[in-house]
Amino acid sequence: MKALRYHGARDVRFEAMDDPVPESDRDAVVKVTACSICGSDLHIYHGHGFSEDMGFCVGHEAVGEVVEVGRAVQRVKVGDKVMLPAAVGCGACRSCLAGNVANCEFGLGACYGLSAKLQGSQAEAVRVPAADMNAVKVPDGVSMEQALMMTDAMATAWYGARRADIRPGSSVAVIGLGPIGLMAVESAFVMGAHVVYAIDPIAERRAMTAHTGAIVLHPEEALDRIKEDTRGAKLECVVEVVGSDATVDLALRLVARRGTVSVIGVQQSRRYAFPLERAFAAGLTFRAGTCSVPEELPALFPLVQSGRLKPERYISHRLPLSEGAEAYRLFEAREAGALKMVLTPG
Repeated sequence: MKALRYHGARDVRFEAMDDPVPESDRDAVVKVTACSICGSDLHIYHGHGFSEDMGFCVGHEAVGEVVEVGRAVQRVKVGDKVMLPAAVGCGACRSCLAGNVANCEFGLGACYGLSAKLQGSQAEAVRVPAADMNAVKVPDGVSMEQALMMTDAMATAWYGARRADIRPGSSVAVIGLGPIGLMAVESAFVMGAHVVYAIDPIAERRAMTAHTGAIVLHPEEALDRIKEDTRGAKLECVVEVVGSDATVDLALRLVARRGTVSVIGVQQSRRYAFPLERAFAAGLTFRAGTCSVPEELPALFPLVQSGRLKPERYISHRLPLSEGAEAYRLFEAREAGALKMVLTPG
């Protein structure tokens, strides 16, 4: 088969690799009909990967059709249209069955496309371990593109907003207006926020937020404007979607006393100096971490089916998988309005 393979910093190649095969009776093989590039894929693309491996297939967002199942697979069958959540679980322990694959009791939680251990999904086909759990049938009323957005990006945005304690009437800021940030703004309004400030230094991305009704701000003006609007009280809920020291610090400056900061941006600093004394004095709640997609899907499916969330609106490009290297270049450079880059195998 053909796949996008990592060979070093900014060196992703469309080339042949071995076809995936089941490695246990619980595995399935899925023919990929569409996959997409996630912001966290850029960490690998920049050479700051999670493994020393070279030549592995990248990517962790995909949908497709089941073409092979192991003898022990019961919930999915050949021909089923499925979505593949970014991270996988063992499918047998209590945590995984509850959707929390990050806490797999057997230590088998993993993510596609970080190393050769579990090959990625930016390919013509992918092996799905523990397929009864990790291959999710696309429900009626959900398009394949909507399902693709929910394999990571939409689920992560919802997770970040949920963990910010957004409730009806809340005042909210979202810092970082890439695809996940834009979806977090939409999620905040669906959760009942009465005002959302959408913060990003890039004018084009601020403009993309205009349809939501959010108040769009440049980071340099955000603190003064929010203090003025709130008479110094600041905001109850802040969602940080970048992961840099500067944006985490801004999040902590924008939040009100006894407010909540939710950090879902993949952290780029190993030694962030957390202002514990200030956070303690203000009684802040601070949460950070990655999303376990299966945990969020029960809430997301009906919201997408009803049209209250429309994650597909953030797809900016549709390219063949063979142009994957160019898709990565465009996505990194934020050229041509690049948001979600969807790739389709030949």
